[in-house]
Amino acid sequence: QVQLVESGGGLVQPGGSLRLSCVASESIFSINYMAWYRQAPGKQRELVATITPYGHRNYAESMRDRFFISADNAKNTVYLQMNTLKPEDTAVYFCSALKVSGTYWGQGTQVTVSS
Repeated sequence: QVQLVESGGGLVQPGGSLRLSCVASESIFSINYMAWYRQAPGKQRELVATITPYGHRNYAESMRDRFFISADNAKNTVYLQMNTLKPEDTAVYFCSALKVSGTYWGQGTQVTVSS
């Protein structure tokens, strides 16, 4: 079972940037891929981006130009760099890990974009 701990959320003004971190309890190489999701109030959870241990990335089309997912395999950590943030990016951001044994989730970190 993988444990995931997110951090880096907070309050930011529109146009600002944040970097989220997700630390996994085991090597990323033991995980098929890592992902960031988000869930805004009253909305379904949506995929933001995914990354494999070998650096292959995918993004939700609407976030491709502003968000960047990366990983530091030595630290078992995945990052989400978010730029030019908009109020509609306000959500709880979750890290997840997909393995053969199942999908694992972190507790989430709140991102609020507001002036």
